[in-house]
Amino acid sequence: MTKFIILLLTGLMSFSSVYAGTLEDIKERGYFKVGISLGGMPMGGRDQRNEPVGYDYEVAKLLAEKLGVDIRVTDVYGDARVSLLVSGQLDLVIGNMTVTEKRAEIVDFTNPYFKTGLRIIYQKGQNIKSLDDLNGKKVVAGRGTSGAIFITENVPGAELVYTENFSPNGVLLLRQRRVDAGIEDSSMADYVASQIGSLAILPGVFIAGDVAMGVRKGQPEYLAFLNEFIADYIASGKYENNIKKWWGNDAEIPDIAQ
Repeated sequence: MTKFIILLLTGLMSFSSVYAGTLEDIKERGYFKVGISLGGMPMGGRDQRNEPVGYDYEVAKLLAEKLGVDIRVTDVYGDARVSLLVSGQLDLVIGNMTVTEKRAEIVDFTNPYFKTGLRIIYQKGQNIKSLDDLNGKKVVAGRGTSGAIFITENVPGAELVYTENFSPNGVLLLRQRRVDAGIEDSSMADYVASQIGSLAILPGVFIAGDVAMGVRKGQPEYLAFLNEFIADYIASGKYENNIKKWWGNDAEIPDIAQ
């Protein structure tokens, strides 16, 4: 019995060290595993060489520079952002993930590094002037996203069409007129509407929320380090510069309370 207890305690100590030593593990291995949503510019996408680009990737590069390590990116979206994080396949998510109470029950969030809200993007010519006009319409949304939940709760008569990512899959459905509208974060929806002349944005932002990094629970030192990084990112002016790089010099800079 004593031998069994010792083995059990040893196993528990070994298991907890995987979570407690994240910073040390990252530095020792020389890279961190980050989930970034590469399905919608300007938050995240790929260039002509298929390399990651976008706002979130710039944040990840700055964090890698501070840690003195390389980056290994996994393209994540919707529910996968949380499941890959909890399973230990990622060290963190910098993937345009809005803070919600439901997600906070499963993962820990840092302080916000961006702020966004939900926008309705729709086909011009459709009689869509309010949320109620989406009843009876096909609305594309990412599976497991806050947008999909919002439509389910507020427009029960809408027909949700799910995609694994809003761009390119959701955008393609809009281009082909296979759906009447879509719901996505304002950062992405505004950009898509500016690039495709047949689409328009419904005035107003729904459920404005904080965008934060996600980490597995039980890592207070790691979380504190990331919050310190974010505070410096904002105070140093890099936050404002990053927004202007991807949204233009006239872009409004969201006020983020730290």
